[in-house]
Amino acid sequence: MELILSENQFNLIYNSFSFVIAAMGASFIFFLLVRSKVAPRHQTAVTITTIVVAIAFYHYVRIFQSFSDAFAFVPGVGYEQSGRPFNEGYRYVDWLLTVPLLLAELVIVLKLAKSTTRSLLIRLIGAAVAMILLGWPGEVAAADSTARTVWGIASTIPFLYILYVLFVELGKSLDRQSPHVRKLVDAMRYILLATWGVYPLAYMAPSLINDEATAEVVRQVGYSIADVLAKPLFGILVVAIAIAKSRADGYGPALEDDAELLVLDDASEIASR
Repeated sequence: MELILSENQFNLIYNSFSFVIAAMGASFIFFLLVRSKVAPRHQTAVTITTIVVAIAFYHYVRIFQSFSDAFAFVPGVGYEQSGRPFNEGYRYVDWLLTVPLLLAELVIVLKLAKSTTRSLLIRLIGAAVAMILLGWPGEVAAADSTARTVWGIASTIPFLYILYVLFVELGKSLDRQSPHVRKLVDAMRYILLATWGVYPLAYMAPSLINDEATAEVVRQVGYSIADVLAKPLFGILVVAIAIAKSRADGYGPALEDDAELLVLDDASEIASR
């Protein structure tokens, strides 16, 4: 059955993609500028979060173009499929690259013991890759098929394992962190829990919502909102941790009370409440 979107439905998806592109692009510039405020030993995590938003920016430009090409406006009808496919693969390639990096930057910025860091990275990255790969077959399956549900459940298993590692095993490694850093890490973990919780809801929208057009809007807009929260906002907290640790090390630029650091302090304080 051909998907037809009303003008408002099309514009909502179109504008959500445009918003994400702007958010990722602005975040990329901000992270580049603030990197100099971080001590060299803590800059790796900031570099990773900069790469994350750059990758997301590129893929959302491609998603935006593919979506625009996939629909054509027909007066009195709405936006009909043009015959060109909407490439869902861009989103999954983006996640396959950025989700492991998101988890890696969280572990790297804490500067834990090498053995602990290595163990956490191997398990978290492995689980993240499994989660994305298991989700893809269900994403491209028919909305009314059991395949979507089966693959969705399979993808949830590594997701639950990631939460276990972050909230249980990583928690055991935070004793040597300052109270401010522990508070920021808690905020990051709950942001991941809240934003990643949006993904399965958007994923299952075609199976839960009878109207195909409404389900598509919920899915695309839900993914877009979750990506903005899980990448730029998460990255701000990573930078805030890096700057807090740089200040503790006595790094001069991190001790400056300039506008950039005030923005980070305010944002991290809001997110950690």
